[in-house]
Amino acid sequence: MRPVETSPALFLTAPDRTRLAHRLTGSGAPLLCVPGGPTDSAYLGDLGGLSAHRSLVIPDLRGTGRSDVPADPSSYRCDRLVEDIEALRRHLGLDRFDLLGHSAGANVATQYAARYPHRVTRLALVAPGMRAVGVEVAPEVRRELALERAGEPWFAEAFAALEAIVAGEGSDWEAIAPFLYGRWDGAARRHHAEGQPDNPEAVARFGADGAFTPDTTRAALAGFPAPVLLLAGAHDLNSPPSAVAEFAGLFPRADFTVQPGAGHYPWLDDPARFTETLAGFLS
Repeated sequence: MRPVETSPALFLTAPDRTRLAHRLTGSGAPLLCVPGGPTDSAYLGDLGGLSAHRSLVIPDLRGTGRSDVPADPSSYRCDRLVEDIEALRRHLGLDRFDLLGHSAGANVATQYAARYPHRVTRLALVAPGMRAVGVEVAPEVRRELALERAGEPWFAEAFAALEAIVAGEGSDWEAIAPFLYGRWDGAARRHHAEGQPDNPEAVARFGADGAFTPDTTRAALAGFPAPVLLLAGAHDLNSPPSAVAEFAGLFPRADFTVQPGAGHYPWLDDPARFTETLAGFLS
């Protein structure tokens, strides 16, 4: 993860009195970036240099990073996190803004766009989680995508773990981490280790009952007026390109792109290409 200059931790108080942190980096028009996990947003860095084009507003979701643990654990639920994004918008004094969501954070961003469509000028979903819209990935899709990496030195162990997970006979998620990166090198290993969630309750309750209402969300997105970009990494087992393409079809004005050689964190695999794609869309 490249070092980036950011503001000191900035805070706001959510309506339920939970203190929430965010950081600012870069210059230009604001781009609010919702991290996945839920985990410390530091893993986003400055999104491969996107901060040279936009002022990135990056929140730590409640109970992660520098944000406080809420008194009510049910507030970790994805649909309720939407109101934390709305609280941040009001805190920043933004009438309308560009919104980006990565991985699980795309579920929050998608539900925000469905609930507050008039607030979003552009929506970018990077390697998106898709539970909010009910797009599912068949096991054979992940398996076929994994087999494309058969020449990698780590493949045999990682693929065996994947087969066990798919069969419901294993849970070694750590072993399949290489499938999430275009290159499983030292930088990827450090990024993976540093980006792991450290609040199990936040992770467990993110998708609790009621967190997702796919039919309602899909109906709202069918009329979403703003331009949308969905970006998939060609090697990403978490958000395979075919599933992300299906997600893109739910919007009336969506562009879909696949970044070659990239995994679940495309700004790490080819920062220049990622930045060019995002900056072009956002401009």
